[in-house]
Amino acid sequence: MTMPKKIGNVLVWGSDVEEGTIEQAAKASRLPFVTGHLALMADAHVGLGATIGSVIPTRGAIIPAAVGVDIGCGMIAAETDLRTDDLPERFGGFLERVEAVVPAGVGKGHRFRSERDRERHARKVPAYTGSSHLTAKQIDKITDQFGTLGSGNHFVEVCLDERGHVWVVLHSGSRGIGNELATGHIASAKRLMKKLHVSLEDPNLAYLVEHTPEFDAYVADMLWAQDYARANREAMMDAVLTELWGFVGAGDKNPSDKLGHEVRRINCHHNYAEREHHFGHDVWLTRKGAIRARTSDLGVIPGSMGTASYIVRGLGNPASYQSCSHGAGRRMSRSRARKEIPVKEFVTSMEGRDWQVRKAERLLDEAPQAYKDIDQVMADQADLVAVEHTLHQILNYKGTT
Repeated sequence: MTMPKKIGNVLVWGSDVEEGTIEQAAKASRLPFVTGHLALMADAHVGLGATIGSVIPTRGAIIPAAVGVDIGCGMIAAETDLRTDDLPERFGGFLERVEAVVPAGVGKGHRFRSERDRERHARKVPAYTGSSHLTAKQIDKITDQFGTLGSGNHFVEVCLDERGHVWVVLHSGSRGIGNELATGHIASAKRLMKKLHVSLEDPNLAYLVEHTPEFDAYVADMLWAQDYARANREAMMDAVLTELWGFVGAGDKNPSDKLGHEVRRINCHHNYAEREHHFGHDVWLTRKGAIRARTSDLGVIPGSMGTASYIVRGLGNPASYQSCSHGAGRRMSRSRARKEIPVKEFVTSMEGRDWQVRKAERLLDEAPQAYKDIDQVMADQADLVAVEHTLHQILNYKGTT
């Protein structure tokens, strides 16, 4: 079992974490309100201000950019009672059904046939309980983008585990409204640092101090966005499962009505902050690209669109603040991936799956080659989680720019 390395005030789990990533994490660890060490997960890589794959305990302050602009982003996975033999011999055609019920892409939302349909949809959306004065456009965005995927590394997958059980796995967050709320509060924190003449090693580590109006305003928006993100994933999962039941039921095998049920569902954030108790202190714990892994917590750790994903159970390791990685982690920037990865190599690596092969060139920055080895990531954090199931995709759907 790989043991974490202590480098300054940073505890590092990964065996493939670049020096620049550790240096960036060290800057955050030196902030005066960071209590204890900063935990760096096995999938860590450089982010904006705060390192992606970092767990940061703070007392009396929060760093909005550490939570990030996709507040509440995370994973949801549903195990079904379907088995390999219950699926049609050809799975082609289901991708189009997913595209029809889960809009994806930058800024994409639902297109409602009537105002009545829009009102019916709005009833599912968590009521806004934040602190910002939203514009009419933002209020509409909350409804229109609820139940939509977004772009980048967000995805919907149908997978088989090692037993041949069928799972649906989905990755998304708080969409455009979460981004706009976060961006506003990050700018507010930077203005405060300038006003108070606070010098930072990185301006993106600008923070908000507890018991101030700015702090309270951010926390109210953050908590609402986290709830919105969780509910957004639930809504998409419901829609995809409904399509799956119909698709399988319409197949040549015409399965009995005993098939097509959900066995269990796991829904976990990996960009968020909450109040927790660690090492004798109540802290704000920010998980930036990390999931909670308390003893018996269930989590979802995806690889890339062409590699395995894992259903895990937490081991409650206190040294990681009961946390683990949120995925494989990038080893190439998006721009580098688009320049260096041949499209043909990408397409070859996706053989055996239904996916948007006609959009291969636009999805190149999400190619498996752009990500770290998920199996190595899992080996590096064997003291943080135990693997319950290993999933392999038979279908992948992503939003494009």
